[in-house]
Amino acid sequence: MKKAETKSPEAQLDGFLDAFTPEIAALARGALAKMRKRLPNAVEIIYDNYNALACGFAPTEKTSEAIFSIAVFPKNVSLFFLQGAALPDPKGLLQGEGSVVRYIRLEDAKTLDRSDVKAMMATALKMAKVPMDKKAQYKLVIKSVSSKQRPRRPPEAKAKAKK
Repeated sequence: MKKAETKSPEAQLDGFLDAFTPEIAALARGALAKMRKRLPNAVEIIYDNYNALACGFAPTEKTSEAIFSIAVFPKNVSLFFLQGAALPDPKGLLQGEGSVVRYIRLEDAKTLDRSDVKAMMATALKMAKVPMDKKAQYKLVIKSVSSKQRPRRPPEAKAKAKK
C-alpha cells in the first residue's frame, strides 16, 4: 500500500485510532493529548500490535527505554508504567503482577489529572533507567504495524440465552 506509507505519523496514528469505537478513540485521544502535554520532550513510539494499539513515551526511540504507554484495547484504555514493578504503590493503584510492568485502567482522560496518578508518574520519571532529556523535542515515531490484528471493536452483544 503505497498510499499508507506516505501518510505522516500523525495521520497514521489517527487512522489506527479510528479503527476503535468512537468512545474508546475519544478516550485514547484525550489521554494521549494529556501525556504529550505532560511529556513535551518524549519520543512517542507507536506499535499497532495484534492485541492493542500501544503508544509508548520514551526518552529515545528505543522501546526498552520507554517509561509509560497508553494502551488502547477494544473495551478500555490503560496507562502502563513500563518500569512499574519497582514503583512504590502505597494506595494500591497499580494493577498487574508481572516482573516489570504495571498499569492503571483509565475511566476517562481525567484519571491522568488525579493527584495520586500524577505523583506515581513523577516517581516513575525519577526512577526511570534513562531520564527524559529536557532539551529534546517531542517526536512521533510509528515503529510497527502488525499485519495480523484482533478486531479493534468489541463484537455486538449477543442476545442472552433463554432460561
